[in-house]
Amino acid sequence: MPPPPPPIRLVIFDFDGTLSDSGHWFLGIVDHLAQRYRFRTVEAGEVEALRGLPTRDVIRHLRIPAWKLPFIARYVRTLFALHTHEVHLFDGVTDMLERLEAAGVQLALVSSNAEINARRILGPDNARRFTIWECASSLYGKAPRFRRVLKAAGVSAAQALAIGDETRDIEAAQRCGIRSGAVHWGYAHREALAAVSPDFGFESPDAVVRLLLGHA
Repeated sequence: MPPPPPPIRLVIFDFDGTLSDSGHWFLGIVDHLAQRYRFRTVEAGEVEALRGLPTRDVIRHLRIPAWKLPFIARYVRTLFALHTHEVHLFDGVTDMLERLEAAGVQLALVSSNAEINARRILGPDNARRFTIWECASSLYGKAPRFRRVLKAAGVSAAQALAIGDETRDIEAAQRCGIRSGAVHWGYAHREALAAVSPDFGFESPDAVVRLLLGHA
């Protein structure tokens, strides 16, 4: 029988769709982005189907060339900064972060959003719970950020867990040998997430606490 995996000492969180309920805001600007950067608009009836696709397939469906992605991401971060007051954390996130910190679990944030945007929405009390920040990452640039976080935290990949709401979050963790957790309250449908085989699936922030702290 193989030995049990080591306990998790570090949790790396995604931000949008995992901690913050920003999905509706992003959907609200898709048509504007499509006009500005000349890619396909999203019809109202397409949204649910797109949530069931891996991130790369969504980009392919919208016919967004890879070279445009950094420009789109930079513009979205700038636009988001003007609307942080419209975005809030999911219910239970504050309690989850507080309990993990109190238990001595180190917290890191890796996001394609800007750090200043994440800090505003988290608020000062939640923001201080994160000891490592790697923000403004490229859409598919999380794996190198995860490796930097591991080095900064001084833990091995086997002692870390990356939690996100999109297939790209899970795939980046797997490339780094980090255990992955998929939240079922964010952007992607659970079927799309299940297709990339995360180690854990979470129905609520409290489920994260129960797994990590061993509560029934």
